[in-house]
Amino acid sequence: MIRAVPLRHPGRWVAAAIIIVLAALFLWGVATNPAYRWDTYFDYIRDTRIAQAAGYTLLLTVTSMAIAIVLGMTVAVMRMSDNPVLRVTAWVYLWTFRGTPVYLQLFLWGMLASIYPVVRLGVPWGPTFVEFLTENWANALVLAIIGLALNEAAYMAEIVRAGIDSVPEGQREASTALGMSWRQTIVRTVLPQAMRVIIPPTGNEIISMLKTTSLVSAIPFTLELTGRARDISAANYQPIPLLIVAATWYLAVTSILMVGQYFLEKHFAKGATRQLTAKQLRALADAEGVPPKNIEIRDEPQGGVR
Repeated sequence: MIRAVPLRHPGRWVAAAIIIVLAALFLWGVATNPAYRWDTYFDYIRDTRIAQAAGYTLLLTVTSMAIAIVLGMTVAVMRMSDNPVLRVTAWVYLWTFRGTPVYLQLFLWGMLASIYPVVRLGVPWGPTFVEFLTENWANALVLAIIGLALNEAAYMAEIVRAGIDSVPEGQREASTALGMSWRQTIVRTVLPQAMRVIIPPTGNEIISMLKTTSLVSAIPFTLELTGRARDISAANYQPIPLLIVAATWYLAVTSILMVGQYFLEKHFAKGATRQLTAKQLRALADAEGVPPKNIEIRDEPQGGVR
């Protein structure tokens, strides 16, 4: 009789012990270091001004991403179009907004009223039909949303294009053979399968957008988390605890977004794998006339069973 003995891994225990000791030392140092001013941290973690700044951060994130997703899908379609004018236009857009820093773009948007103080719509070298001052509508919040959305749309366009390209051409051909129109093919066949590729990087982009909102001070817009924390620390001369307060709020919101991303990925992953229950397995065995132990369930994209 052969007795199986589990393989021991002493190195894992040694590595775990070292990591635990280092983590404990780090936490002890953080807890006892007077520079962190934990009393100030707990005073401001629930401050209404910080909570309001978190609301502005969420507003910037959600609004900018919503616009970026719609615009990115449009640019992706233009990029894949047979029309050379649309393709070139989309390429120039991607080249411009992906090739320059977002901080620089936001700074230029903040200077919009100085660059174009008056906007006139009409016939060139002819009569003007509409004329308005830029400073009357271009407030900091609107410019921040526009700047973030236009920059993010360039990245979303490539994500959407990659997702659509990941769907096999045979899927479109099968939909056409079934009599589906182009719109039905995209909505019912291509996009549901492409979403499995689009959702993960889009979730990452949303989280990245949440942190990128800290750059809108270039416009300037200082009502978001980092700007508000900086303004408060300028008054009480305690920047470290206020920055930790902002980091805590960022981590809390990011955690919520990551949970939402997980459930979205789980929803659109339906059909990617096929999980059979014990009852379904017995029914399959009876139908095939083979013992259940001879049936192997494969975790493959098409859910192969043999």
